[in-house]
Amino acid sequence: MRKIVLATGNLGKVREFKAMLSSIDLDVVPQSAYKVPEAEETGLTFVENALIKARNAAAHTDLPALADDSGLAVDALGGAPGIFSARYAGVSAGDRANNDKLLAELAGVPTEQRTARFVCALALLHHPADPVPLICQARWEGMILTEPRGANGFGYDPLFWVPSEQCSSAELEPDVKNRLSHRGQALAALIQQLSRLASFWAMSMTVAR
Repeated sequence: MRKIVLATGNLGKVREFKAMLSSIDLDVVPQSAYKVPEAEETGLTFVENALIKARNAAAHTDLPALADDSGLAVDALGGAPGIFSARYAGVSAGDRANNDKLLAELAGVPTEQRTARFVCALALLHHPADPVPLICQARWEGMILTEPRGANGFGYDPLFWVPSEQCSSAELEPDVKNRLSHRGQALAALIQQLSRLASFWAMSMTVAR
């Protein structure tokens, strides 16, 4: 089984990635298993931050590295919280604080103006200096509720209304969420690319460990 390091410390993301990549014989290992320090996310876009995190993980593990940078973009807030989604209410803020801040910022905004989308950018590097990373992006359109609903998922899932399912993201079964979500769509695109690029793992094996 081929090993790849996942550049995240978010256990919710680790679970989702493992489930979605299980079909292609990948051993997905979180960077915490190698004591990889968190990368400083200095990019201005989701793609830039995904590349920064993947490069950091590859440099510390000598393994191919996969990173995602994802977040919520709300139209009424000019695209915020955007790349700052995980730390919207502060660097050490948790999901509850981030959700509370989002609701406060949208107080009084009518339903039809609460349009939003989850965005995901994935970056997969053979090695830290890889000049041709695989990059996939996806969006998941929805609306922001006025109060949380559901107990599944993480992050902003309880506030994200999925029109096609008539429920919040946190009310979806995991397999349904993995199929519909921004991360699920981006991973599906990545898997398609990997299936067409047999040279990826051959190249990874030639990199000096």
